[in-house]
Order: sequence, then structure tokens, then C-alpha cells
Amino acid sequence: MLSVFWQFFMLGWVSFGGPAAHIGYFQRHFVQKLGWLPQDQFASTLALCQFLPGPASSQLGFAIGYQRAGFGGAIAAFAGFTLPSFLLMLALALLGQHYAGSAVTLAIINGLKLFALVVVADAVLSMAGQFCRSRLPLSLAVGTAALLWIWPGLAAQFAALLTAGITGALLLTPGGDKTANKPLINWPFLLLFAFLLVLLPLLAPPGSAGLFADFYQAGSLVFGGGHVVLPLLQNLLAGELSNNAFLTGYGAAQAMPGPMFSLAAFLGAELLPASPLLGALVATFGVFLPGFLLVLAFINGWQTLAANPRMAGAIAGINAAVVGLLLAALYQPVFVASVTGAPALAAAALGLLALRAFRCPLLLLIPAFMLLGFWL
Repeated sequence: MLSVFWQFFMLGWVSFGGPAAHIGYFQRHFVQKLGWLPQDQFASTLALCQFLPGPASSQLGFAIGYQRAGFGGAIAAFAGFTLPSFLLMLALALLGQHYAGSAVTLAIINGLKLFALVVVADAVLSMAGQFCRSRLPLSLAVGTAALLWIWPGLAAQFAALLTAGITGALLLTPGGDKTANKPLINWPFLLLFAFLLVLLPLLAPPGSAGLFADFYQAGSLVFGGGHVVLPLLQNLLAGELSNNAFLTGYGAAQAMPGPMFSLAAFLGAELLPASPLLGALVATFGVFLPGFLLVLAFINGWQTLAANPRMAGAIAGINAAVVGLLLAALYQPVFVASVTGAPALAAAALGLLALRAFRCPLLLLIPAFMLLGFWL
């Protein structure tokens, strides 16, 4: 558990760039560097997290911790990856925006956004080499990216994943026994998820319990990543917090390392000004909990289903589509937000060369790109 916590804690300080970049960080660190799980298991787990509501990259980290060290490892992974952004967002709520817009801070963030571009590009190349070795998976990957470039949005993403899954089940099915064991579902976790979703809004009194209920409901309904949580929380908390506070927290969360759901720490502290630490803890726990309960409910059943040839073909198609999702995200929002001109593009290309061809350690590339932000 301590090892899991430490690895995720170190990543939590440098994982800039949003969910797509986080997947790249996890793939490189836990699959390529540490060898905690093979590439096919990583991709299968990622496919599960893409289908469940909640923060997909945080759910992926939670699942990696679970597969490494059981339930304790899952908690350690969540705590380690979320703690840095939680502390930074809480500090912002307590200290205000005095340093948030400084030239030094903005320069460092610009450099780290460019570093995120390098990491996502590396993940696209690595996963494409693993999952797009023939024409059909490659076509699914490029078709998914093209669809999302033309029609960005959650509906197109789900349509691409569904189409790729059906295509894989029909055309990428390996030989073998077509029977499957009954999928294992951890019913207590699934029932707890449903119980809290239905009854918390009805039973929770005002105060910290009501705050937990609001954030739990938002976390239960979020498909498509942390950006979707903002309009949900604005509707749930209408009248309790100003739009300015929402947008301040949202903008800060995009500049922070770690999960976008760390926005909850800022909002929780603002909503309970008499006990900001309690508010931040309650809101953060509430918004993450539903996604984690669903992972615990389905992760063992997902592995059982993955052993069935039809499902294996569907997963192969989904894996190819996930490569396409990363390829689409490589352009928008990562490339668009980080490349401001030819010098930035040249720096990113050289960074990718250093990472892939010369195996330059991330601990050297991160400060290099932070310094690069000042020059750019």
C-alpha cells in the first residue's frame, strides 16, 4: 500500500494536461516502467472506466491500485494521486487568487502543458503499436479520431466506442470456446451506489451531509470526464455559490496537476467557510465515491467477460477506439492549449524524441519544460 501511495503521490504532483494526459502518464509509468500490469490488462481496465460514470482517469488509477494491492491499494492510489491537487485547491480557496495569475505561475503552467503534449503523443504511439497492428483496428482508431475532430462531444464519443465494440465483436473475435462464465458483480458495492444516489438527496440534512449528497449526485451523473461536472454542480448548488466562484475554481482546476474533480475541494471550502477543511474533504469524497463504487462493483465481472471470445473481440475494437480518443484529445484540447507557435512545436517534437528514442527520465524533462515555459 505504501508503495502504491508513493508512486501515485509523485505522479499527482506532475500529472498536468487532464484525463488524456493522465492515461498517458499511467500507461508509461505503470505498464512500461514499473511493469505492474501488462498492456492488455491496462487497456481492458481503461475500457471499463470509459463506460462508467465518474472521472475515468481517476477510476483507472483506483483500479490499478486495486489490481496491485487489493482494496487498500485502491484507497492508497486514490489518496496519493488526489492529495496534491486537493492541497493546492484548498490553499487557493484559503489564500485567494493572489499568486494564481502571476507571470511566474503562468510561465510554469505553459511549460507543463507542453510537456503534457509530449506525454499524450507518446501514449498514442505506444498504444497504437500495441492495439492497431492490422487495418481494421487502425481504421477504427483513425475513424474515431476523425469523428471526434468533426463532431466533438460526449454523444460522438459513446457512438464511436459502441460502434467499435460491435465491430470488434463481429470481426475481431479470436478462436476458442464461445461460452462464458457468469459475470461476477460485487452486489454490495452496486447496491450501496444506488442506495446513496436515491436516498441521500431525500434524507441528508443541510450542512456537511447535504454538501456530501450534492457532490455525490454530481459524481454519479458525470459521463465524459471532469469538465462535465461543472454544469451539474452549478445546477445542484444554484444560489449557494456565485458564478465567479465557480469559474475561479474551474479555471484553477484546469491549471492544476491531477484530476479535474479536485474542483470539489475548492467549492467545498467555499461552501463551508467556517470549516473549510471539512468542506473540502466532504465535497471531494462525495464527488469521487460513486465512480469508485462502480469500479469495485464491476471490475471482477469485467475480467470474466473479457475472457469470452466475443467480448475479447469487442474489447479489441474498443481498445482501438480508445487510441482514437487519445489521438483526438492530442489535438483538442492538448495541442490547441499548449502549442502557441513554431518554437513550442519544435520543443514538443524534441521532447518526444528525448522521451522515446533516448529514454530521457521524466524527472529531467519536467523541470526542463518548466524552464522552457519562461522562454516561450
